[in-house]
Amino acid sequence: MGLSENVIDSIRPVQDPEMKIGVVDLGLIYDVRIEEQGETIHAEIDLTLTSPGCPAAPEIMAAVHRAGLETEGVDSVHVNLVWSPRWDPKIHASEDAQFELGIF
Repeated sequence: MGLSENVIDSIRPVQDPEMKIGVVDLGLIYDVRIEEQGETIHAEIDLTLTSPGCPAAPEIMAAVHRAGLETEGVDSVHVNLVWSPRWDPKIHASEDAQFELGIF
């Protein structure tokens, strides 16, 4: 397993505070890129939200940042808030998350 997957595993416990479902299962993590900057390993995390007006945005972004930093081997993390593609639970969420959301 690569470092990108390890970062995702570190983020997995982070939940959307309103939905009580993990951001990874919701499909809100679009990408994790690992960059070597000299002897420093940096992770760039692309995160979207369930809606542009999500009141929990700062809380979710901070939790994802903290979780990414807990990944062994990662020295720094930057969370990019992205809106493209637009989040769609029918496409991005896992089957378990869809079930929790009532999407069949």
